[in-house]
Amino acid sequence: MSAHMIADPTATGTAVLPAVPGWEKLSTAMSAEVPVIAGRDDLLVTIAPGAGQGAPACFLPARAMIEVDGTHLGTVDPATAQPHLISDRARYAPVWGALTHECAHAQHSRWTPPADVDPRAVAAAMLLEEPRIETAHIRRRPDDRHWLRACVTTIVTDGLKLGDPTHAPTMTAPDAARTAALLLARADGGILTHAETAPLATVVETVLGADKLAALRALWREAFRVADDDTDAMVDLGRRWCEIVGPEPTPATGPATPSPLTEAASAVLGKVASAVARETLPADPAMVARQAKAAVDAARRSAEKTARKVFEIGGRRDGRTETTGTRPPTNAERTAARVLARALTTAGTRDRAATKTTSTVPPGRLRMRGVLAREAQRAAGAIPTAEPFTRTTRATVPTPPLRLGIACDVSGSMGRYARPVASAAWILAHAARHTTVPTETATVIFGHHVRPITRPGTAPAAVTEFATRDNWEAIDDAIDALDGVLGLAQPDAARLLVIVSDGRFRATPRSNAQKRIDRLRAAGCGLLWIAPDTDDTPLTGATVHVMADPATAAQAIGRAATTALRAAH
Repeated sequence: MSAHMIADPTATGTAVLPAVPGWEKLSTAMSAEVPVIAGRDDLLVTIAPGAGQGAPACFLPARAMIEVDGTHLGTVDPATAQPHLISDRARYAPVWGALTHECAHAQHSRWTPPADVDPRAVAAAMLLEEPRIETAHIRRRPDDRHWLRACVTTIVTDGLKLGDPTHAPTMTAPDAARTAALLLARADGGILTHAETAPLATVVETVLGADKLAALRALWREAFRVADDDTDAMVDLGRRWCEIVGPEPTPATGPATPSPLTEAASAVLGKVASAVARETLPADPAMVARQAKAAVDAARRSAEKTARKVFEIGGRRDGRTETTGTRPPTNAERTAARVLARALTTAGTRDRAATKTTSTVPPGRLRMRGVLAREAQRAAGAIPTAEPFTRTTRATVPTPPLRLGIACDVSGSMGRYARPVASAAWILAHAARHTTVPTETATVIFGHHVRPITRPGTAPAAVTEFATRDNWEAIDDAIDALDGVLGLAQPDAARLLVIVSDGRFRATPRSNAQKRIDRLRAAGCGLLWIAPDTDDTPLTGATVHVMADPATAAQAIGRAATTALRAAH
């Protein structure tokens, strides 16, 4: 058996009395982390100097216990270890890797060799078990590859006795095969890389020969496909391994000197250790979630701050970005507002959802199959659990609210869109007042600054018109203002952002706007880009609508709004 896989049902945990306080606390902390890693919640971990049954770590299946030798913690004070933080695990990566390796045994080593099997075949099978369980583990938890790589220096050094000249690998077939199983097989399994193990492969091939190495490689690759509880398959692989490798040679006498095989294995371990030190740590899900939430909160606060400046304070008064006055709405605009309101009301209509339930008593429809099942349960002396009555209940699905923001570019090239967008803003604001769907709309213009044209919750009596004489486009601030006042990033409504522009922006506002667009789209907000010409340059991710006739802007925006409302659930 493996030195750190102890299947003896009579084996007991190591009795350790740690002299330094903190080991019991660290043992408890590690025990709290292993359920996720091992995929089982019945494991206990003991880490202390002298634990591990003589190995860096070991797993006792009969006791559902993992032991880790605390001496490998080095200078790290166990009282300061916080294994729930991935960043903290880097301080004792080999120890955490050894724990991960034992968790892999706990999940995937589910076979026990029969007592009447040749001990050499058992030893060979357990040798193949080492790379097999790690390969199976990273299929389930790919990020743990980093920690399994980090512990290679301890697990393999212990398995090959590289630090003991009298027991280190020599240039014999069994030693070469054992070294290949512990290192070359890990490369095939995805733990190490073939570039890292290439020098060792050359030495192993020199000892075994190309044909014999290929035969052994076929065996460990076959082991990667063996089920966790397939005892017969693993024992058979062990027998075949012994047949290929041959008998153990007579031990050599004389002074022990490092063999080329030992030197090559040590070089591989050194190369892996250096690579692990340079690798980026796996992402901490909790930290990633906290950072993502902090970024969302910061973006929301920034958007709300911009919205207050635009809609409450009115923004800066210097520069251009100006309105030119108001006019009464036309009869066509009033009609268009009522038509759009009806369209939004229709789009917001939801069918009643049907839900079927079963019960043991009426009301409901009696199903004879359920009755017969219930009678059969009674006749068998079991507690009746069949529910023969079925009932269908229907409930109306609530209509989601609609939030719609429009931002219009007022640079010099957008002159012919000024009047149609001003008209569309008035139409949408009045449609929101008349529809039964809870709707909020807001419209802004952006140039040097951002100015409000319509505000949420208000239906202006007159149409506000504006000039298009700016030579700068503050589109990033326009998006923030609409997001802040309407909550376009909040996933509790159907949301649509409409941008009317040719997309010819300076680099800085364009880059900033793209980040905001990406964030809104990730939050489920729809984006419609109305472009005057086919050669315009809208932001990435928008649904582009090229509009040669500006007079159809209101209809296009209305269609997009009803589509967004129908799609919302």
